[in-house]
Amino acid sequence: MGQRITVIEQLSVRTDEGDFDAIAAGPEDGRPVLLLHGFPEAAVEWEHQVAVLGREGFRAVAFDQRGYSPGVRPERVAEYGVDALVGDVLAVADSFGWSVFDLVGHDWGGAVAWWTAAEHPGRLRKLAVVSTPHPGAFAEALRTDEDQHLRSGYLTDWRNSTTEKRMLDEDGAALRQMFEWRVPPSRVDEYVRRLAEPGALTAALNWYRAGRPGGKAGKVSVPTMYVWSTEDVAFGSTAALSTGDWVTGPYRFEMLEDVSHWVPEEAPEALTALLLEHLSS
Repeated sequence: MGQRITVIEQLSVRTDEGDFDAIAAGPEDGRPVLLLHGFPEAAVEWEHQVAVLGREGFRAVAFDQRGYSPGVRPERVAEYGVDALVGDVLAVADSFGWSVFDLVGHDWGGAVAWWTAAEHPGRLRKLAVVSTPHPGAFAEALRTDEDQHLRSGYLTDWRNSTTEKRMLDEDGAALRQMFEWRVPPSRVDEYVRRLAEPGALTAALNWYRAGRPGGKAGKVSVPTMYVWSTEDVAFGSTAALSTGDWVTGPYRFEMLEDVSHWVPEEAPEALTALLLEHLSS
């Protein structure tokens, strides 16, 4: 018999904030997994993982987050703070009736996942974060590690009002270069097309412009797996290796050699195998 074909569903998830676009796979009564994308991507970055998780009996959903979904694209920068982003995670889970679920995040989605786990541990069964260190470990590295300070210069640059024009000029050349030729060209084309829609890139950049939360993210008690790749240009080893200090629950650290920041799409099979191990145990 051949391998079962997994159908990727296109969903519209209704919440009080508006309708989020999403992709999903797996049985409706499967163990729920919510996946959060990063910048400058969209839920489709998780297409491979959603399909495989669905085939293995999970109910996997990845949604286009605030600003990326046209139906939830507020204009005020203040509406892109961490509290709102975490609130969206819970609202989407609530829309499916998930009182407890697994949470997976990459890049900005990883930061939101850390904050969700720190503030609402009772809602999560397991946590998996790709690339992004715990916010506490990251903040400490920014203060003490010159390498991380240099890597993170873009955090200030991207708050500039000229950033949108610079990124979209010449058919999104600057956006395309971010992917380091590690992501399939057709997928990069899709990301650039999405962000070229009126207001879309501004909304995505508002995540950076909204500033940091007033308080620190607490330690995480949820069973956690953190996956970091050695060729990540955004996050160095200092924050990655100290992330375990911020997890009080069972913790697993996985390092992928010779893989860039774009782990879900550059190393889909390796990452999916790790997720299946972590979420199935």
